[in-house]
Amino acid sequence: MKNVYTRYKRELLVLAAAAILCVVFTVINPRFMTWGNFLTVFQQMVLNGLLAVGIMFAILTGGIDLSIGCTFAIVGIAVASACVAGINPFVAIVIGLAIGALLGCFNGFLVNNLKLQPFIATLGTMSLYRGIAYVVTGGVPVTNVPASFRSIFNGQFPGGIRYYVVVMVAVFIIAHIILSKTRTGDYLYSVGGNEEAAKLSGVNTKKTKYIAYIASGVCTAVAGMVMLASLGSAEATAGTGYETDAIAAAAIGGTSMAGGRGTAFGTFCGALLLAILKVGMVVISVDSFWQYVVTGLIIVVASYFEFAKDDFAAFMARFKRS
Repeated sequence: MKNVYTRYKRELLVLAAAAILCVVFTVINPRFMTWGNFLTVFQQMVLNGLLAVGIMFAILTGGIDLSIGCTFAIVGIAVASACVAGINPFVAIVIGLAIGALLGCFNGFLVNNLKLQPFIATLGTMSLYRGIAYVVTGGVPVTNVPASFRSIFNGQFPGGIRYYVVVMVAVFIIAHIILSKTRTGDYLYSVGGNEEAAKLSGVNTKKTKYIAYIASGVCTAVAGMVMLASLGSAEATAGTGYETDAIAAAAIGGTSMAGGRGTAFGTFCGALLLAILKVGMVVISVDSFWQYVVTGLIIVVASYFEFAKDDFAAFMARFKRS
């Protein structure tokens, strides 16, 4: 038990903070503590959770992926168009995943082969991908997505749990296995921790970064298809600003913005806390504009916490030596 606490200390603290928030919101409005509201919380966290676990892979390598919102839109448009054209829904899903992987791979190409800073590279593709979405659609939404596709993600289990909640949990489990049980996970952490040292140790840093950005694109593609199934339509403006919440969820869960540190479980906890916060603010009738203020503050505080923790550890080490 002690080893579990030591290993997942940050994640457990985030879960504790989420529990405290639940208590506070319930005291203010008892309607918060209902099964229906908890379903709303999990449904609220699905999109952000999928985007967050994707961007976490890029951040682990010391990078970032600002284009996830635009990839989200392109995948939704492509899959919607395929379904409306009569393509089998499962084939359309494969197309969506392939497009997400391709767009992520292009980001990896810019970072690896053209040696662009990840922030600049993905800032550029953010505009590029959004422009493609507008050019393809002419600014007109793609509508009338057939129920045969929508039911794959949007169906319900007994108790009201949507299929896409299970999809999100499955993606997090896969991410956890990759990061904790495979050599690829070790390489992702080593590249983010010290890229030069990883290279000298024989790690193929280019391949590892490609994997990170492709994973980001694939997770984003899943999120785009979940949104498509929920709304039944896709448009070029979809996903605008979604990268902010995704970064916030990863940072809250303990992913170091400098790279080399973070877990899928922590990102899940961060996305859950943000969902509880947003739903709770609605339940207690807080102006929705304050959500942007709170999200921004959380990113700053969570990022500073990482540096403060390292400084405190260094101080304690010096204190013990003295």
